[in-house]
Formats: sequence, structure tokens, C-alpha cells
Amino acid sequence: MEDTDRLVVNIASFQKEKVHGLTIWTCAVFIVGEIAGSGVLALPKAVDNTGWIGVVLVIGCCFLSAYTGDILGRAWGIVRERHERYRTGHVRYPYPAMGEITYGKFGRLLVSFSINFTLFGVACVFLLIASENIQSLLSDAGVNISFCYWSIVIAGVLTPLTWLGTPSDFWFVAVGATCATAVACVILVANMIKDKPNHPTVEHSNPDFLSFFTAFGVICFAFGGHPAFPTFQTDMRNQKHFGRAVLVGYLIVLAMYLPVSLGGYFVYGELVQDNVLNVVSNGYLKYIVQILITVHLLLGFIIVINPFCQELEHLIKIPETFTYKRIISRTAMVICVLFVAETVPHFGAILSLVGGSTTTLLAYVCPSLFYLKLCKMKPTEPGENWEPIEVPFHVKVLNYEIILLGICAGAASTVSAINSLVSSSFSTPCYIDVNRAA
Repeated sequence: MEDTDRLVVNIASFQKEKVHGLTIWTCAVFIVGEIAGSGVLALPKAVDNTGWIGVVLVIGCCFLSAYTGDILGRAWGIVRERHERYRTGHVRYPYPAMGEITYGKFGRLLVSFSINFTLFGVACVFLLIASENIQSLLSDAGVNISFCYWSIVIAGVLTPLTWLGTPSDFWFVAVGATCATAVACVILVANMIKDKPNHPTVEHSNPDFLSFFTAFGVICFAFGGHPAFPTFQTDMRNQKHFGRAVLVGYLIVLAMYLPVSLGGYFVYGELVQDNVLNVVSNGYLKYIVQILITVHLLLGFIIVINPFCQELEHLIKIPETFTYKRIISRTAMVICVLFVAETVPHFGAILSLVGGSTTTLLAYVCPSLFYLKLCKMKPTEPGENWEPIEVPFHVKVLNYEIILLGICAGAASTVSAINSLVSSSFSTPCYIDVNRAA
């Protein structure tokens, strides 16, 4: 009778999963909503700092990230197939769970730290850029209020929206973020074309080791949505279709990023800044882009902070249902993000460091590492009945090359970002001197 009851429960859960949750397209929209945004503004400078090969890096990182995103989805599929506790119900911490199954407690802690560091950094970047955009917009209208103050206002406005449970509870946020960025990219490219006659001669920066790998970290950051991918996958109606969602999402992101990167490189050259909007000519087109990008960043903030909050709530045993405990924990998390943003009030330094370190690890090292380890693992507990998966030789070679590339490039980018942060990017915190921070 117990087995029959359990079967009925599992069938009911399966049917519920088929009816509710994200589709391929809505999952792709979440991927775009999480990834795009800051990359639109930062990639033109990154391409200038790497030279023409930066365009190749943008395209290469896009497809490499799509591949490792698919590999990560396959790895999670293997985990769910082999371990019943991850097959039913909602899993708050899928990526750390993969780390624990493959490399024990060390793997779980490494992934947890990397995810939290990455998503926390992304949230800080989104908050800072949105605040700077609002300051810029209003200063042109004669209202001079520092972005340090706008960060506080934005954090206060967004906090209630961070209380929503999982991505399936706020799909409308992802749709809004994606649409805003898509329209912004079209208008931004149009503005660049309009600016071209004002820049008949374009000079480009001469890349050196420091600038090249710092820029590489920015490019990795621009495509590194992997920390949140397993969370999106667990909310899908059919998790086996996650690879398709990843491919669709990254193709949309590349369609946004590439024209903007090329426009910034060939129109402005070495004049381009960390935020490309700072060099675009003033006018209604620029203002529309600023508004749309700001909308994306505000909505993207809600998306990127959610997986971080879910894992924290699992660790401190806050129930999945909506309670006052969720309100307290997520409000505290927003306050922490605000404090860091006010302490390091220039997003370029944070973006390079996060992109070169943990983003590279989570996007290019861990997916392949976990997948290969899961495929060769054998049952270790009584009752487990599954066979190792044979991986073709060329797939093994490709994944080991990705791991090696991720480690080497990530290490170089991290060293470059830290050096840049220490030597030239330090700025006065907002709470010490608002004017100097600005």
C-alpha cells in the first residue's frame, strides 16, 4: 500500500510539473533577462581594450557559454535521474547539490561561495549602473542628486519585489527586462550610426596584458549567467528541454551584444568608457536608451538576487512558503548589497573582478568538471542501480580543454582585476564623501 501511495504522489507531482513552470521560451527569456543589461554598456570598452580580437572573444564566449550551460543542464538531469530526493519537489540549491555529489563537502562549499559571490557582485553592479543612469538623466534636466542617494531609493523600492518566491512567480519581470534591453540595443546602435560623422577618425587603444585580461573578465561576466541556470531549470515544465532554452537565450543575447560592441569599437574607439552611454551624444535617443537599460537593470536585480536568497533561506531553514522570515532575510540581503555598492561606487572594478574569478569558474570550469565526473561515477549506496555513462573521446577532450582554458584565463583575469582595483580603481565610499565618490 505504501508503494502504491508513493507512486500516486509521484505521478501527481509529475503531472503538476507538466502543467506549471517555465516553457522553453519563458526560460530563454529569464536567461536573457539575467545576462543582458550591464554587458550592453560594458562590452564596447572591453572590445577596445582587447583590440579587434575582442569581437572574436565576444562570439566565442557566447557559444562556449551556451555549450557549458547545456552541459550544466545535462549534469543536473543526471543528478535528478539517479537521486530521488532531487526528482520531486522544488530544489533551492541545485548547483551546490551537484558540487556535493561530485566532490563532497568541498565541492558544495566552493560552488556555494562562488555563486553567492557572483550573484552578490552582479546585484551590486546592477544597482550602481541603474543609480548612475538615473543621476545622469536627471542632471540633464537640472536635478543634481548623487547616485549614492539614488542607490538607497532604488534598493528601498525593489525590496518588496525580492520577496517573491521563485522565478516562476515573477515571469513578468523577465519579460519586461528582455523587451527593455532589446529595444534599447536597437536605439543605441541607431544613435551610434548618427554619431559616426562626428568621429571621422577613430583611434584604438593598444592592449597590454593588464588591460586585455581585465577586459576578458568583463566579457566573461557579460555571458556568465550560469549561477542562476539550475534554478531556472528546476522551475521548467520539462527540465530535459533546458538545453534548447539556453541556445535560444544566448542567440538572443548575441544579437543584442554584437551590434553594440561593433558600433562602440568602430565609432568611438579609445574614447569609449566603461559605460558606453557616457560617450554617446546627448539627445532623445540616448535618454530613451538610458531609461530602457535602467528598467532592465531594476528588473534584472530581482532576477539575480533570487537564487542567492533561496540558498540562504535553505541554509538557515526558512520555509518555502511566504512568511515574515523570508521578508526579513531578503530585506537584509538587499541592505548588504546596498552597503557594498555604497562602499565601492564604481561598477567597472567589481565587474572585472567577479567576471574573471567566480564567473569564469562557474561558467567554464565547473559545468564540464561536474559532467565528466558524474558520467564516470558508479553506485556507492545499496539500492542504487545505474551504470556509468560513456562519454565520446572528442567530447572528453573538448571539455578538458574548456576546463584548462577557464582556469588559465580566469586566473590571469583575476590577477589583472585585483591589480587594477588596487592601483587605479579605488574610490571614496559614498558614506564618507558623496561628492568625491561621484
